[in-house]
Amino acid sequence: MEAAFMQTNPPRTPRPRFLLVEDDMITCGFLKAALETLPADVDTADSLAAAVTMAQQGHHDLWLVDANLPDGHGSDLLGKLRLLQTDTPALAHTADRDAGTHARLRQAGFGDILVKPLGRDDLLKVVRRALARGPAPLSPTQAPVTQLNETQDWDEITALAALNGQRNHLIALRELFLAELPGVRDAVDQAVDRHDEPALRNQLHRLQASCGFVGAARLARAVRNLHQMPASDQAQAGFHDAVAALLH
Repeated sequence: MEAAFMQTNPPRTPRPRFLLVEDDMITCGFLKAALETLPADVDTADSLAAAVTMAQQGHHDLWLVDANLPDGHGSDLLGKLRLLQTDTPALAHTADRDAGTHARLRQAGFGDILVKPLGRDDLLKVVRRALARGPAPLSPTQAPVTQLNETQDWDEITALAALNGQRNHLIALRELFLAELPGVRDAVDQAVDRHDEPALRNQLHRLQASCGFVGAARLARAVRNLHQMPASDQAQAGFHDAVAALLH
């Protein structure tokens, strides 16, 4: 008889897990505490390198990325994170109120921009919207390939996932990317010839993020190789071959 009065607890919904990237301790503490009230589990990182390491350790349901980090830009980080997870919503947070900066962050793939300082309610509203919206599913015609090889120029799946399946947006961005690519190639060559490491690093970081966003898979690999071995004739040749393949 007593068993008839026993209540069965409903199954518990898994808590979402977030990656919060912020190098200011006070801001990080506020954002983490606010996000945990959803409730949610929040992993934190204070640099681009630490964020990549944290992302490699498991899946996250949302990324919240500081636009300016001690060792890189939030857009660069997003490009690296997309290589690990293609379907995670991403939000940028910044104290910069410049509309041009916000547009560039959106162009890099962030779904929304949070301007610091902001209140808890405003933060949670944007986070809930991002979680509800999520990435748009890809239709069969939007996913023509499932495997990449070393000579494949474009990665359609990753690029469309980063753009929530918006093929028209992807086409427009690729046109812009290809229009700017010759100038970027020349700037890279000049930095290599001058042995200007800061200029080369800046150009390659920006190009790496752009490659990840538009799905220029082969060029992204060549950029990584050149970044690691800027004096290598083989790395330089691989970079030029990858650029030429896109511009032919």
